[in-house]
Amino acid sequence: MRRPGAFIAALALLTATAAVDAGAQQQPTAPTRSTRETRSMTQTSTPIHTGYATVNGLRMYYELHGAEGFPLVLVHGGGSTITTTFGRILPLLARTHRVIAVEVQAHGHTRDIDRPFTFTQDADDIAALLDTLHVARADVFGFSNGGTTALQVGIRHPAKVRKLIIASSNYTRAGMVDGFWDGMMKAKFSDMPQVYKDDLRKIDPSDAAVHALFERDAKRMQGFVDIPDASIKGVQAPTLVVDGDRDVVRVEHALELSRLLPHGRLCILPGQHGEYFGEVSFPANERVAQGFVDLVDEFLAAPH
Repeated sequence: MRRPGAFIAALALLTATAAVDAGAQQQPTAPTRSTRETRSMTQTSTPIHTGYATVNGLRMYYELHGAEGFPLVLVHGGGSTITTTFGRILPLLARTHRVIAVEVQAHGHTRDIDRPFTFTQDADDIAALLDTLHVARADVFGFSNGGTTALQVGIRHPAKVRKLIIASSNYTRAGMVDGFWDGMMKAKFSDMPQVYKDDLRKIDPSDAAVHALFERDAKRMQGFVDIPDASIKGVQAPTLVVDGDRDVVRVEHALELSRLLPHGRLCILPGQHGEYFGEVSFPANERVAQGFVDLVDEFLAAPH
C-alpha cells in the first residue's frame, strides 16, 4: 500500500515523495492546514535576545530563550525554521534551559552564501557560534536534518558537547523507509507544505529565496553520504536517539544508531516525523508536547 503526502511528514528531510511505500509503518497523512490555522495552535516564547554572529564567513541568526539552566542548542529540520520545528515546545524548554536556537545556512533569517552546503559545515558553524557566545559546552538537540547536524557536532567538536538528542535522523541511506530515495529524486517545490513556505516568506517575501532553499536542501539529501560507523562509535557524549513508530526514518535504524553510540539510549514514540513532539505540520497536542519535554528534561538532568 502507498502513503500519500509523505512530504508533510518529512519535509525536514526534504523527502518530497508524493507516494512512499511505507510497508508496516503506513499511516494516514495529516490534513493540510494554513499557516494561520497552524500558528493558532503554536505556543509563543519571547526570546531574551536575538542576533546574528559571523561564523566561518556566514552571518548566522540565533535566538536566546530562558535565563536559567545548562545551555541547550536547538537545530531545526531542513526547509524549516526555529518556529516551524520547535515553536510548540520552545516555551516549555525555556523554563529549565538556557536555549540557543539557531537557523543554519540558507534557512530562515540566515542567508545563503557561496560555499559548500553540508551537515559538517552546519556543525562547524554551530561550534563557532558557541565560541562567539562564550559557551564552553552545551547540550545539542537536533530534529531530522538538524539531528544529523547535531551528530556531526558530537563527532567533530566533542569538547563542546555534554549530551546529544538525535530525533528522527538518519546516518545512512539505508535508514529510510522503502521508496524514500526514489521520491527524493523526484522532489518538486509544489510538495513543500504551505505552512513552511508561508513562514519563510514572512522573513523574505521573495519567491526566489524559498525556491533556492528548496533546491539546496533537496540536492543535499539526494547526495547524502553515509556517516561511517567508526565516527559514530567515537562519540562519547550520552545520546538519546528518538524516533516515531510511523516515521520515515526506520525504527530499526534508530535502534542501530543507539547501539553504535557508546552511551546511546533509545526512545520510540507513537507518531510520524516530528508528530510526537508537536512539529508544526501536525495538530497541536499540549499533553504530547509536555510529555516529550518531560522526557528531554529527565534525560538531560540524569547524571549520565
